[in-house]
Amino acid sequence: MTLRPALLLLAALLALTGCEKVPPRPTPATAADGAATPAAASVVAGRDYADIAGGLPLEPKAGRIEVVEVFGYTCPHCAHFEPLLESWRAKQPADVNLVRVPAPFGGWWQPFAKAYYAADSMGLVDRTHAAVFDAIHVQKALPSPPAIATDAQVAAFYAKHGADAAEFEKRMNSEAVAQKVARASAFIERSGVDGTPMMVVDGKYRVIGQSPEDTLRIVDALVARERASR
Repeated sequence: MTLRPALLLLAALLALTGCEKVPPRPTPATAADGAATPAAASVVAGRDYADIAGGLPLEPKAGRIEVVEVFGYTCPHCAHFEPLLESWRAKQPADVNLVRVPAPFGGWWQPFAKAYYAADSMGLVDRTHAAVFDAIHVQKALPSPPAIATDAQVAAFYAKHGADAAEFEKRMNSEAVAQKVARASAFIERSGVDGTPMMVVDGKYRVIGQSPEDTLRIVDALVARERASR
């Protein structure tokens, strides 16, 4: 089985087994002519998103609207969301900057948060991001909760994708990676993120989606709001 079909199969299986934490949002109310009313189509604070007091982008870039995904490689919901998010990313204009933030929640989350930043320092994220989800959730080639992967196990996996295992493990435990993990933790805390996957738009809005598709609908609306305000 190739990588992309495997992840798509995983998404289908998770959906069939009730992976979603909450039920789908009801169909929006419509006007008399059958079109969605402006009020029903808009996003609402407290229902669709939460304002983040004093929130700032994690990696601000001039002229860009930041969309952060807080994720965990060991999270099955994130594995389900990944193909949808990747498809969404491919359709975005140049002013949208997707930033992935691996959640360092301790335990089995921690090795893979360090691995993400080590891979990023070696230019390997694009090549390995989907492969890590596949290795954990489909192929079972990497430990999944409650087992905790060792740094050596993670480095051996990345060695199959172009990294030197010893160098990769060294980078996982480097000061540079530790600083990035700490920065991710600080961003997650100040944004009120308490689960994964979770989206944060321009540091200002924490998305409250009823499903993966609904999450991206809200993200699009908030991105449009930020674009219009500039």
